[in-house]
Amino acid sequence: MNRLDTELHRLYLPHPQPTAPQQAEPAADGLPALIGADGQVRALVVELASAAGWDGVAALWQGLQNELELPAPAIAISGAGYQVWLSLAEPVSVAQARGFLEALCRRFLAGIAPRHVQLQPSLEAGAPDATGAPYSAGVARHARLVPALQAESSHWSAFILPHLAAMFADEPWLDMPPSPDAQADLLLRLKSLSPADLQRAQQQLAPAEAAPASAPSPLPAALPDQAATARSESDVEASAATEGQNRLATSAPEADPRRFLLAVMNDPAAELGLRIEAAKALLPYSTR
Repeated sequence: MNRLDTELHRLYLPHPQPTAPQQAEPAADGLPALIGADGQVRALVVELASAAGWDGVAALWQGLQNELELPAPAIAISGAGYQVWLSLAEPVSVAQARGFLEALCRRFLAGIAPRHVQLQPSLEAGAPDATGAPYSAGVARHARLVPALQAESSHWSAFILPHLAAMFADEPWLDMPPSPDAQADLLLRLKSLSPADLQRAQQQLAPAEAAPASAPSPLPAALPDQAATARSESDVEASAATEGQNRLATSAPEADPRRFLLAVMNDPAAELGLRIEAAKALLPYSTR
């Protein structure tokens, strides 16, 4: 087993189960099958056609890491478009894998036409349901392992560096087989999603339950009375201040300005500004 085979087995190939009955569809061209004999998978693949462009792949690749805080997936060119490869540390049923991929598409690829998106593994009649029931005799299909020769075009699929992916937007393939060691180096740095990672991501992707619309809480019965009381108290204070000023203006003897100023300064109903001005005017007459 070379280095590339080692990395492919570490990330994507199902765990060996030699005693289990073979129920998954055999892989084409002699490539290892990505669906185990028990119908479970560790590789999850989202493929976007070239017509969808690189932006959708970038949105998914970044969303997995930035929003869901998951390990970086691998990016591959398939001959027909881009592929995003996710690795699971522990296998799940085809139905569970499919449900997770569909949730990813709803979150990060909603603006891309469904005809440009393929999710692998695919689920067909007779395969397990979304509850994770045991694999039945139905047929489930998966993507072809990368790298591989595309017989229909003689092009090669390959894993690529994310920062170089946009260069393959018009020609998502290689004209010659990629170096196995270079492919192994690309996969060496990748990590699988742990069961805890997968569960947390599924919870984050679950649609939020619509909260029932609730009527605004009624204000306490005392509030209107308090507001009315506050208004009436303010009106009373303003009225008292006005009456006090009028009283001072009319009752103070004009012949004794000092007494008038003292009355203004000492009248609690008068405006504070008037009392201050009266006090300033009386300063020259202070005996201290």
